[in-house]
Amino acid sequence: MQVHDYLRSKLCSLYENDCIFDKFECAWNGSDSVIMTGAYNNFFRMFDRNTKRDVTLEASRESSKPRAVLKPRRVCMGGKRRKDDISVDSLDFTKKILHTAWHPTENIIAIAATNNLYIFQDKMNSDMH
Repeated sequence: MQVHDYLRSKLCSLYENDCIFDKFECAWNGSDSVIMTGAYNNFFRMFDRNTKRDVTLEASRESSKPRAVLKPRRVCMGGKRRKDDISVDSLDFTKKILHTAWHPTENIIAIAATNNLYIFQDKMNSDMH
């Protein structure tokens, strides 16, 4: 699985600011079908092992409001990008999610982002969207 493939062009910068040594933990859902890990810019990624789909989401103050729906985010590497895409050059390497946890039976996740703890629950169903 390509977790942080968009960072290939940033390896020198990551090395120079010691981010190359960051360790992003992984967490599995209760059925081991989805893997979650953190990323820079307060993003976190989920990978469905059955469908091979992945999604990037953001932990932010806007997304932490009650009943807020998390919108998928996309990091682009080239010059061509869609309206909501984030350029790899604008990622904030000081905002990183190194610790994540998944409830063993419910679709509830906990995300530690710098000095904030976010808890998200999927009210729809237990599948990744």
